[in-house]
Amino acid sequence: MSVARLVSALQFCPDICAPRSRDPGPSLQSRGFNALLGLLPYKQQLASAEAVQAHVQKLALAPASFEPTGLGRGVEATLTKMGGWPVYYTAPSSGHEGCNHVMFLHGGGFINEIVPAHWRFIGQMTRKARVVCVVPIYPLAPRATAKDVVPKTAELLRMLLEDAGSAKVTVVGNSAGAGLALAACQWLRDRGHRQPSRLVLISPAADASVSRPEQVAIAARDPIQDIPGIIEAGRLYAGELDVGHPFVSPLKGAFRALAPMTVFSGTRDLLYPDSVDLAERARAVGVAVELHLLRDQPHNYALMPTPEGRRARAMILRAVA
Repeated sequence: MSVARLVSALQFCPDICAPRSRDPGPSLQSRGFNALLGLLPYKQQLASAEAVQAHVQKLALAPASFEPTGLGRGVEATLTKMGGWPVYYTAPSSGHEGCNHVMFLHGGGFINEIVPAHWRFIGQMTRKARVVCVVPIYPLAPRATAKDVVPKTAELLRMLLEDAGSAKVTVVGNSAGAGLALAACQWLRDRGHRQPSRLVLISPAADASVSRPEQVAIAARDPIQDIPGIIEAGRLYAGELDVGHPFVSPLKGAFRALAPMTVFSGTRDLLYPDSVDLAERARAVGVAVELHLLRDQPHNYALMPTPEGRRARAMILRAVA
């Protein structure tokens, strides 16, 4: 990522264009949480292709549960099946007439199932923003690959847009789910279908090649991710497609006529240069973009129990309500 590209991104990122007094760097809680993340086994699971393969084999023998946990009070969850996939709907217990809709696509590198932290956020959106959340439990790699997952996700989104009528539909995705959201919207656009009202992309995994030279240095600071494991997970998800295919790496797809975007990333996330490029490419073809790039924040900071995470979630609640 060139300095010119970063400067271009800053032109439409009010959070980092503001005077330095408004961006004092990470909070004390955030610095402590970064240190804690470095002690947990997340990064070791992505340290090598072999580590990813071992992890995938373990999950094949004992699949993780995808059932909702931690939604909190005042939220009802209903399970249905669409296109052979389990799909959950969450709604306020007090009723959902007139509610807007959110499709939430979870992260996990396409090899990990939805986790309680995702469900807690879904519960928060449902309860506080009074929206109906649609949560596809998409199959994971290598059992399922981008060739099937992207079109089927797009079809589910197309049906949701039709059913929602005049109600607002926002697609919220984090990490791999954010990349899937972008690829699905590109699929809809290419086939002449309507776009959602907005895309909210949290630390999007938009380029499975992870091939930028500067990402080596960023990876050394990233407390969660490492390059070899992300490349292997991308290879498994690509299946018979090239990792550069837009289904796998939507950063390489076209950005014209996509929905407005809100993007969250941090400079301790080895994927953050892709977020800057994503925002620049979208802006260049007239797509409105808000890029919230925060100094020294890790991957998925917007979902973390820190002041920075709480502020990001407040922005998301306002966007989807």
